[in-house]
Amino acid sequence: MSDYKFGLEYAKQQDILDELSRYREQFHIPKDKDGNELIYLCGNSLGLQPKSTKDYINQELEDWANLGVEGHTDAKNPWMKYHEFLTEATANLVGAKPIEVVTMNSLTANLHFMMASFYKPTKERYKILIESDAFPSDKYAVESQLRHHGFNDEEGLLLWKPREGEELLNYEDLELILKNHGHEIALIMIGGVNYYTGQFFDLKRIAKLGHSYGCMVGFDCAHGAGNVKLNLHDSNTDFAVWCTYKYLNAGPGNLSGCFVHERHAYDKDLNRFTGWWSHNKETRFNMRQEFDVLPGAEGWQLSNPPILAMAAIKASLDMFNEVGMDRLLEKSKKLTGYFEFLLKELGDNIIRIITPSNPDERGCQLSIQVLNADKSLHHKLTESGVISDWREPDVIRCAPVPMYNSFEDVYRMVEKLKEIL
Repeated sequence: MSDYKFGLEYAKQQDILDELSRYREQFHIPKDKDGNELIYLCGNSLGLQPKSTKDYINQELEDWANLGVEGHTDAKNPWMKYHEFLTEATANLVGAKPIEVVTMNSLTANLHFMMASFYKPTKERYKILIESDAFPSDKYAVESQLRHHGFNDEEGLLLWKPREGEELLNYEDLELILKNHGHEIALIMIGGVNYYTGQFFDLKRIAKLGHSYGCMVGFDCAHGAGNVKLNLHDSNTDFAVWCTYKYLNAGPGNLSGCFVHERHAYDKDLNRFTGWWSHNKETRFNMRQEFDVLPGAEGWQLSNPPILAMAAIKASLDMFNEVGMDRLLEKSKKLTGYFEFLLKELGDNIIRIITPSNPDERGCQLSIQVLNADKSLHHKLTESGVISDWREPDVIRCAPVPMYNSFEDVYRMVEKLKEIL
């Protein structure tokens, strides 16, 4: 969009015109010691708390206090099937069918559960391909899977690297890796949106390429869920995992979401770790039945749902369901584009944005490199009332989240950065 303008009045005018601006009022915005709202651009790390979250959790606390164990069946939202209250909104959010999604466990735990099923190494085909600058937890997880199966983790891990002097990954390089090593690769596991650069990958293209060489394909969508249109069903990936505490605003360390493609839904022979919550609901409480796996993503559950944690997720998902990803994405592209426009005014000799400039290849996060800057710049930004995110060696990550950030937030952040520089 080329018709952005400079000045505070323009930013304020955009906020007046923004039909989603009223949702900001539905979040707790952190304040400084003088009671002024901070400029919070860290939703890529931890989303803000919806004001409704307390009511959703209090409902369950009340039902627990008043009903005790009977809350499993008689609570306002019966606990026995609480995870099912999240299914439809989650499916809408990530572009999946309800049978393909479930909310359970934490992120890296789910990644391991998925690899128990979809990483099936043989002597000839055992390697795992990830992006070279994957989130550390993903790298540690796949290395440990290689070791668990008796392989050398250095030799078994293949890295999709950026070219010399570049930060972003190139699909031609991925094609070359597959051409040379496709017959050795059992699993491709990529972060759907790279945590460092903010590059949003073409999931469908990667899945198609991987499958053409007989590889399983999965994505960690921690930085994608609630931020970009993932279209997981249409992407044809085998599995995906994500967290709920970043763009999904469900609270620190909250549960993870899981996607398993419909084509695997009824495959009872697929190896997996199991527990009683993946067993047939009709006979689950008969206790002495032989294991009978549920169809779809629910068949990967182990334990009964943690209700208080899920109540916070439900509060957030109800809001996402009301707004819809289409409207969020429309604002996101406009807001992030405006942010990019203001940063570029500071000059290429000072600021470098390493996130893709194509709005379809990124979400709302912009990763900024400031020439000759170190972490002291980030400290100064924080002291000036801007909450952003430092990533070694030299990147400040800022995410103007469309659900609660304003055009004025973005304008004031760039003004403060200008003053510091």
